[in-house]
Amino acid sequence: MFKGPSETRAFAEAFESPEGVDVVLCPPYPSLATAVDAGLTAYAQNVHWALEGAFTGEVSAPMLLELGVQGAVVGHSERRQFFGETDYTVAKKAAAAFTAGLIPVVCVGETLAQRDAGETMTVVETQVRHGLVELSADALEILVIAYEPVWAIGTGRTATPEQAEEVHARIRRVLREASPDGIADKVRILYGGSVKPGNVDEIMACPNVDGALVGGASLVAEDFLRIVHFEESCL
Repeated sequence: MFKGPSETRAFAEAFESPEGVDVVLCPPYPSLATAVDAGLTAYAQNVHWALEGAFTGEVSAPMLLELGVQGAVVGHSERRQFFGETDYTVAKKAAAAFTAGLIPVVCVGETLAQRDAGETMTVVETQVRHGLVELSADALEILVIAYEPVWAIGTGRTATPEQAEEVHARIRRVLREASPDGIADKVRILYGGSVKPGNVDEIMACPNVDGALVGGASLVAEDFLRIVHFEESCL
């Protein structure tokens, strides 16, 4: 919940997407039109599963499409923690987004207690399988999954490259088991968890890390530019 329309406009003026890297900005709902008008690729931070109805405070996929928004994040850890998001609602939202023509970004990840209990793989596998249950094989060709260890979000702690790669590889395996041959390799899996200019290069060097879901470090254009310009040798 940062950057209203005027701040979003100023950010757009200070930021230029590099060639060869897909960059998406996810501002709050009131700033989406500003981001689109400024020429940025904009995704929403959330979306409802219904086309319309008695869902006060919610926004539907067709409404976002009309603004020029191209995708939506579903199941972010903060939505799960503070707003009751479940694997069931994540699945419904991901399917609704895809059906309407938006690219769904499905977030998964474990808490510190779950990691300390050795439950990371079980939690992440369950979230992936349940979150995609309503998606067709066609949807997997454009789907994005973001692994965000909850214990590393906004805490300054970051999963080591080895930890990130281990979970990303497991997610890829789950996708291969659940989809036709070759489709799983098209799914982009992002790492999200205190990604900063100082650690992006080593994170992006991991074979199964296809990108980053950046939080606080994306709020300053200079820092975000350094992240999207990660070292080419790590590709």
